[in-house]
Amino acid sequence: MGLLDGLFGGPVAKEKRARTDADRTYLVAWAKSHEGVEGFVEPENSFNAVTIVLVDKDGSWTRRAPGGARGAARVGREAAIPIYDVTKVGYPQRMRDHIERARIRRRRALRAEMLGGRASGQGASEQDPVE
Repeated sequence: MGLLDGLFGGPVAKEKRARTDADRTYLVAWAKSHEGVEGFVEPENSFNAVTIVLVDKDGSWTRRAPGGARGAARVGREAAIPIYDVTKVGYPQRMRDHIERARIRRRRALRAEMLGGRASGQGASEQDPVE
């Protein structure tokens, strides 16, 4: 493998292109299998490439790197969904609500697991703090 293979179409570039194509295919399939999907493009930063978050009508979401801003636009066209710049519009409230509901469910499950380990009868009348 040569030093510049990643820049000029060597094995590294082909592997990266295949991964990006797989991510785009996944995103389009996800969007088509959910209702009310919108895309939110996240800018590149020092840790991640450009990513797109797809959010459905219930707040379920997924995130992948579509291959830059052009890849995000392509996902929008192929899936027939609107695409927004997250730095301008922010994340939708339904996504934040979905994340919070999942957090509450995890806390309840952890608490039930912890209380389930006690002797029977103890803790059964305790109120769940997230209710």
